[in-house]
Amino acid sequence: MKKNFLKNLMSYLLIVVGCALAAFSIGAILIPNLILDGGINGISIMLGQVTKIATSVFIILLNIPFLLLGYKTLGKKFVIKSLFAMLVFSGILYFTEPLDLHISDKLLATIYGGLILGCGVGLVIRYGGCLDGTEIAAIIISKMTSFSVGQIVLICNVFIYGTAGFLFGFDRALYSLLTYFITFKVIDYVSEGLEQGKAALIITNQSAKIAQDIYEKLGRTVTSFEGKGMINGETMILYCVITRLELTELRNIVNADDVQAFVTITDVSEILGSHIKKKPEIG
Repeated sequence: MKKNFLKNLMSYLLIVVGCALAAFSIGAILIPNLILDGGINGISIMLGQVTKIATSVFIILLNIPFLLLGYKTLGKKFVIKSLFAMLVFSGILYFTEPLDLHISDKLLATIYGGLILGCGVGLVIRYGGCLDGTEIAAIIISKMTSFSVGQIVLICNVFIYGTAGFLFGFDRALYSLLTYFITFKVIDYVSEGLEQGKAALIITNQSAKIAQDIYEKLGRTVTSFEGKGMINGETMILYCVITRLELTELRNIVNADDVQAFVTITDVSEILGSHIKKKPEIG
């Protein structure tokens, strides 16, 4: 019980850290240079610039309806954490928005604003929250149409950046688009972490040796099954999941002088259950 409480408390604290990073990026770097984030935050920035009302006010007003829509689809826990994140994010943004770091180089503002924003949003996502209702709407729409979530978000952002081009100039729209792609990539790394899974498919006639080396050096078990090549005939196929940090060691194993193997590596979007096996202690 105590362990779950501490884990839950830590997740909320890290969401606050993520909100602070995102708010600092938008308030002190992006808004002073008229560079937009995507989604609801981008719309809020435009409305804030046009009406001179604080951007944080629009973020709350525009996001709450999406949270209500996503309550049944995404669950109570997600909605509570997302509401908490949006309130904290908006509150911090209210105080950071008047700040201006006076970054005259727009490209620097674009790059570092995107990096910091991506770190912040990535932390919020990693620990169960959300800062933008656009993705919630995209999930709901994707279930009713043939479009994927990513396609719907991209279509929304193209419309937002196009509008920003007419309002603030198309150079700002292009800077905003670059910020979006930087942010998107950084979110990937932060939300999935360096522990992002990689699936290795190894075709070899030395399966026992390779499987033993993978177990001893990486602590991973390997699933094996029989295969048949059109030229080489019967062979063995090994399958294992590793992290990107372990790729180098796997390459060393399959590239050893006494090993012959054909290997393909693919990304794994999610891993459920434990895929690390500890060797039993002796004694």
